[in-house]
Amino acid sequence: MKVLRNLAAALLLVVIAVAAVVVLRTVTFKAPAAAAGIAVPAPPAIDADLAAEHLAAAVRFRTVSHEDPAQNAPSAWAAQRDWLATTYPHFAAKAVREIVGPGALLWTWRGSDPALKPIILMAHQDVVPVSDDTRNLWRADPFAGEIKDGAVWGRGSVDDKGSLIAIMEAADALAAQGFAPKRTIIVESGQDEEVGGTGARAVAALLKARGVTALYAIDEGSVVLKDMPITHQPAALIGISEKGYATLVVTAHGIGGHSSAPPKDTAVTTLSRAVTAIADHPFPLALSGPSAAMLRALAPRMGFVPRMAIANEWLFEPLLLQQIGATPVGRSMLHTTIAPTMLSGSPKANVLPDRATAQINYRIAPGQTAADAMARARAAVGTLPVDLAWAAEPRDPSAVSSTTSKGWGEVTAAAGALFPGVAIAPSLVTAGTDGHSMYAVTPDVYRFQPILFGLNDIEMIHGVNEHLKIVDLKRMADFYARLMLMGG
Repeated sequence: MKVLRNLAAALLLVVIAVAAVVVLRTVTFKAPAAAAGIAVPAPPAIDADLAAEHLAAAVRFRTVSHEDPAQNAPSAWAAQRDWLATTYPHFAAKAVREIVGPGALLWTWRGSDPALKPIILMAHQDVVPVSDDTRNLWRADPFAGEIKDGAVWGRGSVDDKGSLIAIMEAADALAAQGFAPKRTIIVESGQDEEVGGTGARAVAALLKARGVTALYAIDEGSVVLKDMPITHQPAALIGISEKGYATLVVTAHGIGGHSSAPPKDTAVTTLSRAVTAIADHPFPLALSGPSAAMLRALAPRMGFVPRMAIANEWLFEPLLLQQIGATPVGRSMLHTTIAPTMLSGSPKANVLPDRATAQINYRIAPGQTAADAMARARAAVGTLPVDLAWAAEPRDPSAVSSTTSKGWGEVTAAAGALFPGVAIAPSLVTAGTDGHSMYAVTPDVYRFQPILFGLNDIEMIHGVNEHLKIVDLKRMADFYARLMLMGG
């Protein structure tokens, strides 16, 4: 009995010690220190209503990137490029404009001090199509560029012509008032971000060949959420990395023929087993990288219990993974996702196909690679007689940008000036952007538009009723102007 009492006492001491450590770490936990000492200059006067008219005009250029390039209208891109040059004459007179490859735009506003690293501001020219069966759901013609209810409506108003127009408004206003930058300002605008981003890659390769090393690049990707689910408060999320992208083709072979006398296993049944096996072997959830950094930055805004869990990841990580991974969006932040999306087999219901295929889309988390995804798929299918191959060259996740660099400090300072008191946190972008290419010329690529969105607002990107509020367009122009001014 004495031994048991001693053991119980020892266990109690351990529990008290662990509890003390947990409480101490919680009450002393602080978010990573924000960059200090960065002055945020006042932006120039920008006419928000005129900027809205310009964005509306840009929406009317049908620069729609289709999966089949033959469906594209190259004249729309050419007309939009010419329109930008004439609409923003002050900037056009100061910057050198180049057309790279089949239509990427590169403006270089040369700074007076070549010792200073340039900055790269990015926004693509193209937009996704509008499905005919959704047009009746739009509150405005998606290509009319209508201004109503305090917003510009139409495809591309947010993704990504809003950013493009905001950058040009800022640059033109600064040039008009005689601003002469000390560091070089580069504006990059790819023509095909929505179908692969060859334009941005071509620009990055050109800049690299010229020996350019930029302080940072900033592209689309994250926004300011009105009601961040974790904190239930506004939060400015700045993407510091993005997932990789790959599509796996699974092919099963079988004996073709009439469906009235099927063999035990057909190409379709074999394929279904393989797809199910791959989907049933997901990547494990992990609290690491940009997602972990986001939680640590937001923790001080949370209640005591969630703050305690984040301050003591060593103890509560399983609980955190369970809570965050309870929704599809949350889970996507924690691992490489596996999504079967396309199937093909026989062209006729009563014919056995000799070949059936499926496509599985992967969004690869930082720290993993396409090779890891292929290895996991091969292990999942085991001895099933299927072939596995990538539909196209996969793209691994991007590097992870710094949250302590001068570039991070400038971007967060400019964001903080627009949204005082709002939490600013790094984040992982689960979609792809042209910013991925710019790691060729800078270690730091950030993905952020200073747009105030509710969670439901995100659905309109690539969806119906895409629109940008004029107040957000003005914020964006002020944001880019401040970034330009910070270099002196």
